[in-house]
Amino acid sequence: METLRTALQPLRPITQNLPAPIHDLGVSIIGDVCYKKLILELDPTDLDCLKLAISKGLGIGIIGASSIVKVPQIIKLVQSQSSSGISFLSYLLETSSYLISLAYNVRNGFPFSTYGETALILGQNVIITILVLNYSGRASMGALFVAALAASVVTLFNGGILDMQTLSYLQAGAGVLGVASKVPQIAAIYQQGGTGQLSAFTVFNYLAGSLSRIFTTLQEVDDKLILYGFVAAFGLNLVLASQMVYYWNAPSAKARGKMKEAATAPATTSTSSGVSSATPKSKGPTTRRRG
Repeated sequence: METLRTALQPLRPITQNLPAPIHDLGVSIIGDVCYKKLILELDPTDLDCLKLAISKGLGIGIIGASSIVKVPQIIKLVQSQSSSGISFLSYLLETSSYLISLAYNVRNGFPFSTYGETALILGQNVIITILVLNYSGRASMGALFVAALAASVVTLFNGGILDMQTLSYLQAGAGVLGVASKVPQIAAIYQQGGTGQLSAFTVFNYLAGSLSRIFTTLQEVDDKLILYGFVAAFGLNLVLASQMVYYWNAPSAKARGKMKEAATAPATTSTSSGVSSATPKSKGPTTRRRG
């Protein structure tokens, strides 16, 4: 570390003369003390500040990635016009879990970098849930889902309706919901023998994000409820990622249906030919004269 510190010292004239907006942004992210240590003095030997900076960087990266993490899934659904391989129950449970967690983090005043992706993924989940309902022939349920979601938002974010003690109990339940939300998806993939329209980009980003969130929570949020939720989520995201790799080249349900039809077609043709050849020929007209 000391060698690295010495190597960085020639850059101090640059870091000490950064534009005011960049200086203010850096201070707002890692604080005045750590900004002075890491940026102005270029001293990476302060492990507490270094870990905080890494945590903030991971948090910002997760929030940035989460803004598009489920866009590929939305595109796949729209292009295929099919909800094959997507579990509605899984998304319903996950959306409920994210909404409760968002309200809990906001009302506790935790740093936005530790939960910002929750709001972005929540919005994308709502879109996916409505699409799944629409493509599975249950479009009328979409309106009911949106109405229930709006009522939940009003209840969870209003301290006059729901006190913090009750919200804490709900947050404990949200961790269970978050874990449970993965189970229907895992079961759907296993039963169908393939991942259908499930997006690999989404699955692997979830895996990386949940692992990073374990680190950022340990560094910045002293709340075991949130930590245990991320640990459990990582375990089940790992199962989903393993299924994605295992079924990578497996044909979709529609493709398997076409393959089955193609396989039965020659057999049908062969049977028809056999029946035709077994039919006895009718006798031709006789030329014998009648007496």
